[in-house]
Amino acid sequence: MNITENLNVNSLRSEVSRLREELQLRDQLVQQLSQELFRLVKGNTNFMPQPEVSERHKAEMRMLREQLQEVEQQVTFYQQQIAVRDQEIYQLRQSVQELTDRSRMLEQALQEMPQIYRRKFAERMEPVREKIERLQRENRQLHVELQSVSYRLAVKTRRNTSKVDLPSFSRRLPGPIPSFGTM
Repeated sequence: MNITENLNVNSLRSEVSRLREELQLRDQLVQQLSQELFRLVKGNTNFMPQPEVSERHKAEMRMLREQLQEVEQQVTFYQQQIAVRDQEIYQLRQSVQELTDRSRMLEQALQEMPQIYRRKFAERMEPVREKIERLQRENRQLHVELQSVSYRLAVKTRRNTSKVDLPSFSRRLPGPIPSFGTM
């Protein structure tokens, strides 16, 4: 995960935390307001207000209902925001997990590279080794043959040192040697 993604995740987390705190505070206020209203209604047996007070109370009740409606709208909005952020966080965690898994896989492949390279190199070198062995056997065979020929030549040379090896000419025509003038 790069630094930008890390900062986005952290800012999202802090925003979600802040929204949850606001939502919890508003829930507490709504709860307190409803408890206070309930206490006022239940504890007051003379709750039926006089008509002049009734109009004022109706106005206050309308105002309180409007405020309550606004708070409910805000709560709904924040709940939607939290749901969206939770989904984003879930997707980011999925992404982080996938990238972590891929990173581990690549690290493992990288660690196995030297063995793979050695094995492939050994496979490629096998025909070269076989050719070298064949050439060495052939070289040894030729060397043995060379030594054998050298030995035979040395033996033959020692025998022939006492006599000179001159070519022999055989005569075909008996008689005098022809001269160039008679021809």
